[in-house]
Amino acid sequence: MSYAPLDAPSLNRASNSRGSSLLSSPSSSFQTTGKRINGQRRPRRSGDDHPIIVHSHLGWDWVWQRPQQFLSRISRNHKILFVEMHRPDPQLVAPTARIKPVDAYPNITVLQMQMPLWRWHNGQWIDKHRRALVQEALSGPLRGQFDQPIQWFYDPMAVTAFAGQMNEICTVYDCMDELSKFRGAPPTIVEREAELLEIADVVFTGGRKLYESKRRHNENCHFYGCGVEGEHFAKARSETTQIPPEISALPKPVFGYFGVIDERLDYDLIAELADINKDGSIVMIGPVLKVDPASLPHRPNLHWLGQRSYADLPNYCRGFDVCLMPFALNESTEFINPTKALEYMATGRPIVSTPVADVVTNFGAVVGIAKKAGEFGELCLQAAQAPDDEALRRGFQMVGENSWETIVEKMENHIEQALRAAQEAEVRA
Repeated sequence: MSYAPLDAPSLNRASNSRGSSLLSSPSSSFQTTGKRINGQRRPRRSGDDHPIIVHSHLGWDWVWQRPQQFLSRISRNHKILFVEMHRPDPQLVAPTARIKPVDAYPNITVLQMQMPLWRWHNGQWIDKHRRALVQEALSGPLRGQFDQPIQWFYDPMAVTAFAGQMNEICTVYDCMDELSKFRGAPPTIVEREAELLEIADVVFTGGRKLYESKRRHNENCHFYGCGVEGEHFAKARSETTQIPPEISALPKPVFGYFGVIDERLDYDLIAELADINKDGSIVMIGPVLKVDPASLPHRPNLHWLGQRSYADLPNYCRGFDVCLMPFALNESTEFINPTKALEYMATGRPIVSTPVADVVTNFGAVVGIAKKAGEFGELCLQAAQAPDDEALRRGFQMVGENSWETIVEKMENHIEQALRAAQEAEVRA
């Protein structure tokens, strides 16, 4: 879950997809109404019909993970505007944006924004124009659809532009990672996250260590790790699931990984695993981000396949003998709680990981943890030769207890409580 603007062609130059519309930033700013944090009263509305505006550093069409899992389910009952920022374009003169429907989820609309590169490091200018683009959409093609929303933040950098500016009734911060530790994170992200933690009505964290860190700054903070679509990944255990041809004939054992290929992985460890498993294969699935592809280790039995669709991941996992979490132990992994842990468990494959703190705490009874140098490869070979049936059984139990639906229901309850508390506070005021 890296922090980086989305890599995309210019929204001005990109072909306009069916049902989408383009906006360009107006030269004048918009008048906005604030929430209580700006000294004004919050608007009131029924808690069961509120729309949601989401500010995300990750794109809807990128790797399918925590935001999509949560919001696709929440959209069953609420309209959602998913606002994402694309990488700045050196050929743009003015900011631009596109409104794009999500065919599979009719209650979700994506607003893709892009800024000119020459303005990218002027934070005040970016804040002003990203807010103007959203307000232009809300007063134009999306008029009346997102009045008095909940604002839901994944991107702390958006707080200055939007907090108290959208006539919101509640502010939610779903903290997926310690984003300030990621390569390419803006220097001001620590300051902006502090602002977000101060004004958020409810905070969720994706890891227990994150929870311990963030609850010191917001008393209404709750740890909800990632869930799992158990039935989806259980397809890897079905004999009718077809293994993709590109891995079906690879020499066994096959040690496999899916996820983002970025600074969180230990590439020396991956190369070492390929060297000690010369008769077998290593398969790495996922987009390469913030890492030079030319710097990736290369071995005859090490296969970098690139990104594959979420729908096809069980097919690839059926071809794995062991699932890998070869994370480096560095700043960017200090607070992670990998979504893939439960997904791997549902496949019925043994799992081996480096000793990332939340993996040890949350999944140590299921996952093989390499606690010292040189142990990772040994555990992988052992797991391939003699899987631990008891660990697999415990993994299935954890999968059954951690569905996305269960987590979303609990999170929505916290939000409703925050809304009621805000309304009661307004009455007392």
